[in-house]
Amino acid sequence: MKVSVLLMTYNHERFIQQAIESVLSQEVTFDIEIIVSEDRSTDRTREIVLAYQQRHPDKFRLLLSDRNLRNNEVVARGLRAASGVYIAMLDGDDYWTSPYKLQKQADFLDHHAECAVCFHNAAVVHEDGTRPTYHWNPPGQKKISTLADIWRGNFITTAATMFRRGLIREVPAWYIPMFPITDWPLHILNAEQGWIGYIDEVMSVYRQHDAGLYSPMTEIEKQAATGRFYAAMNRNLRFKYDRMVRDACARYFFEWAEEYVRRGAPTRAAACLVKSLAGGGIDHPISVRNLARLAVSIGALPFMRHREATSVR
Repeated sequence: MKVSVLLMTYNHERFIQQAIESVLSQEVTFDIEIIVSEDRSTDRTREIVLAYQQRHPDKFRLLLSDRNLRNNEVVARGLRAASGVYIAMLDGDDYWTSPYKLQKQADFLDHHAECAVCFHNAAVVHEDGTRPTYHWNPPGQKKISTLADIWRGNFITTAATMFRRGLIREVPAWYIPMFPITDWPLHILNAEQGWIGYIDEVMSVYRQHDAGLYSPMTEIEKQAATGRFYAAMNRNLRFKYDRMVRDACARYFFEWAEEYVRRGAPTRAAACLVKSLAGGGIDHPISVRNLARLAVSIGALPFMRHREATSVR
């Protein structure tokens, strides 16, 4: 078995058929298996995946929850069940747009033994039409990334992921409750064993919709979740990468502070600056000059808004 496709799904009745069809449409020169990990949906999702399994019993293996787990065991059991040389991941509300996705990624890993992970670009689609479609990765995305890079932020969408099975010898117990952050810790664990390769091609769609698990969260909620993630991962890995983690956390909140300055939101900017300083500690990775510049900008915002309002009157 060359590739195990791990499809995670819960209450994806509207989307699951498109996800499955995008897997079945793959044109490959090797065998694949489709492992569907379904978490006791309350809609017709389970009925749909059961119907596909009956039509393609040689391709589908179903892992069905007796009760809604709502944790990363839904992913972990799929990783344990996989038998392929490589594992590709797909959420039931996303789908692949290229029939050659699996072939290209498997070929890449075949020819790049130094890489533990391979990923590609993805189109981000907002189901409510509030934003036009855009690409997840920018034009300057690095062709080869390192462990330090993936600590700074998760630049890999789930549907774009393929990695070597077996690098994570056993799914750690701490991974299970980290839900709804599912793939970022796996990328970090894999990147301990090798580099991360990038194929500059859009081959999947990442859906943003109200029924999702992560995308409906507010900016502030996502920032809080990321802060907790850094702290938890640092503990989970017994502070093995403490300097790297604290640098990443500090940069993350510093960049948010800069963004809130641009938006004219001094309270949020100040809160993120404090978190940046706390994350980096006394060895903060941001230069003193940049810290001072940002602090001055935050302090000047209320004065600038007052001056603008006065001049208008």
